[in-house]
Amino acid sequence: MHSEISIDISAPPRTVFELARDVTRWPALLPHYRKVTVHSRNGGRIVASMAAMRPLWRSGIPVRWRSELWSDEADADDLRLRFVHVAGATRGMDVTWHIRPTEAGCTTTIEHDFERPLPLVGDDFLPRLIDRFFVRPIAGRTLATFKRLAEG
Repeated sequence: MHSEISIDISAPPRTVFELARDVTRWPALLPHYRKVTVHSRNGGRIVASMAAMRPLWRSGIPVRWRSELWSDEADADDLRLRFVHVAGATRGMDVTWHIRPTEAGCTTTIEHDFERPLPLVGDDFLPRLIDRFFVRPIAGRTLATFKRLAEG
C-alpha cells in the first residue's frame, strides 16, 4: 500500500532538510516524539529506535519502531530523507521524505510504502489500519511542527 502526506512550507528546502535530517534532535523539536536511541552508525546511515505518542483525546497511544535511516542531498530539487523500518509492527515499511522547492518555499511530502499480508483479512487490512490510525496522525503532526519551526 502506498500513501502520501504533504505540507507547503514558506522556508527554503535546505532549512527544512537540516531541521529534519538529525533525528536525534526530534524529541527536543517535536512534542509527540518521546525518544530516539541510536544503535549503530555506518557512514551516513544510522539504525535508531524511535518512540512517539499517537495523539488520542487528552493523552495518546505510545508507538515504537526501529529504522535504518539516511539522508540524500544529491538532487537539490528533491532533498530526501529515507527510513526503512527494521523492527516493530511496521517492519518493512519504506518511508521517503521529499523536500522540493516551490516559488513560496518548499513542499514536503512523506511517502509510505508498506505491505503486510495477514491470513483471512488480506494484504491491505493491516497497512490501511496502521496508515489511518498511526502513520497519518503522527506524520501530520511531524510536518506541521517542522513547518512552524522552519517558518519561525
